Amino acid sequence: MAEKKTSTAAKKTTAAKKTTAAKKTTVAKKTTAAKKTTAAKKTESVSKTPLIKNISTNNTQEETENLNTIVKKTDSKPTNQKVDDFLENFNWHNYQEGIDLIEDDQLQEFELLVDENFVDTSDDDVLDGIIVHLTDREAIIDINAKSEGVISLNEFRYNPNLKVGDKVEVIVDTREDKSGQLVLSHRKARVIKAWDRVNEAHDKGDVVQGFVKCRTKGGMIVDVFGIEAFLPGSQIDVKPIRDYDKYTNKNMDFKVVKINHEFKNVVVSHKALIEADIEEQKKAIISQLEKGQVLEGTVKNMTSYGVFIDLGGVDGLIHITDLSWNRINHPSEILELDQTIKVVILDFDDDKSKIQLGLKQLTQHPWEKLGDDVTEGSRITGKVVVIADYGAFIEVDQGIEGLVHVSEMSWSTHLRSAQDFVNVGDEVEAVVINLDRESRKMSLGIKQLSEDPWTDITKKFPIGSKHTGSVRNFTNFGVFIELEEGIDGLIYISDLSWTKKIKHPSEFLALNDKIEVVILDLDVEGRKLSLGHKQTKPNPWDVYENDFAVDTLHKSEVSEIIEKGAIINFNEDISAFSPARHLEKKDGSRLEHGESAEFKVIEFSKEFKRVVVSHLQTHNDSNEQPVEEEKVKEKKSKKKDEN
Repeated sequence: MAEKKTSTAAKKTTAAKKTTAAKKTTVAKKTTAAKKTTAAKKTESVSKTPLIKNISTNNTQEETENLNTIVKKTDSKPTNQKVDDFLENFNWHNYQEGIDLIEDDQLQEFELLVDENFVDTSDDDVLDGIIVHLTDREAIIDINAKSEGVISLNEFRYNPNLKVGDKVEVIVDTREDKSGQLVLSHRKARVIKAWDRVNEAHDKGDVVQGFVKCRTKGGMIVDVFGIEAFLPGSQIDVKPIRDYDKYTNKNMDFKVVKINHEFKNVVVSHKALIEADIEEQKKAIISQLEKGQVLEGTVKNMTSYGVFIDLGGVDGLIHITDLSWNRINHPSEILELDQTIKVVILDFDDDKSKIQLGLKQLTQHPWEKLGDDVTEGSRITGKVVVIADYGAFIEVDQGIEGLVHVSEMSWSTHLRSAQDFVNVGDEVEAVVINLDRESRKMSLGIKQLSEDPWTDITKKFPIGSKHTGSVRNFTNFGVFIELEEGIDGLIYISDLSWTKKIKHPSEFLALNDKIEVVILDLDVEGRKLSLGHKQTKPNPWDVYENDFAVDTLHKSEVSEIIEKGAIINFNEDISAFSPARHLEKKDGSRLEHGESAEFKVIEFSKEFKRVVVSHLQTHNDSNEQPVEEEKVKEKKSKKKDEN
């Protein structure tokens, strides 16, 4: 019986050992997978149910060391009295020998405790870590593992206020590097949870904080929860951005305005946050706007036509003509970007969305300071500021301009461009022709500074007198000749040459050519001179009337073949016409271009400068007939045919 009992006890002991060993193996697996991290968090649940009673003091050296290790790890954390009692009363001998068995519910409770408090560094889960130390390059993070992990400070660029004790999200990047160090990643952990946070912020309209990393085409790259989002340049501020670099490496608040899930793109806006505040300011400002009200604003933007002023959420425009009493070419001549100035409200529309502002209206009008010594007929000196087709504007004083019409620049009746007389920037003297202080207009004249050349025109340029002038301008009907300053005359195209048929004066003359003329007619009241050039030479047709009389013979070449006949040039003045039938030779053929032959003059008109010749009549006297008779016969024959 004793043997049976001993055998039974041995079997139970063996079974217990096996069960205990199996369960110890299970626990060991759990604790090994967790790398036996700090046991501060597991202490509370262990004490709820004592696992083993009747703890013996016969613990082995190894068990003692294991226990000391656990205790050391728990010393850094707040402990629980139940845990202390559990450790003091645990019977390691009975546990090792398998005398006392661990119940399944107790084992499950212990496993749950391990799962809750030990970190498995082999998983890709996001963990919470606490910064325990900071170096120049790295942050030391405690994640309840067997050792602390390290993270490069570059991953915390978005948070310059990082300090010891801060709680951060991390993920195990490398369990052991070459030096056995646990390497963590904050950036990867942020990215894992970033999309959920970004989507939540977009759906709820929450304000998120981002770190402006760098500038890119069209905007900036912003780190939001570890995701690189795009900040368009137009969404940075309500004001135009001129220096993007001043926003880099800074934390700013943003609103997520767009998410592209397909391409994983996120667009954020800082402007949207500002606009909400500005809208309230805008309503308050608009409600108080009145014409004539003086406000303070900041130069927001400049254009060629004016300046946009920020009135504190409301934009107004100062037209370039309302910037200064003086004439300016661009607003940058008197204003700078971001400059604070005072302006006056000139006008606005019904909903006050378009506000017209003025700057020059804050100063006295220059016309009100114009002295009484400036009257009609007085001489003044000014600067040419603008040249137009019709004249030039002269600034006689700051903000006061007078117009010199092109007709008042010269005594010449032939009007030219104002640029022919003055240039922008020239200092000129003029005479006040007309002055209207109420309308603030002034007409000036330059030609009045010299004597009118037409005063004694009849003495200088009597009819029939010869003079030399310069070609100044062409028209379809003639050419204008300047005899002297202020004295222009016209040569009609018919008075250029006795013999040449001129279609346009430019065929005969060029600009600035010197030409001899004769005064043909003079109209003092109308200030008109009729000139002639051909009249300076004898009329060659008086000589040709005898040289090319009817029936005279002349030899020449056929210069040109035309539809109805040919042109024969006898000299540079005489070009005769030969009808087609009069080009017939003795053999019955016709003269061709360039062929030389003898011609008989059959018609000569001095009045119309016309010469008609015939080659046929030089060898066929029977066909000699006056040209007019031939025409009559041809007409009669045509009528007979028609009848």
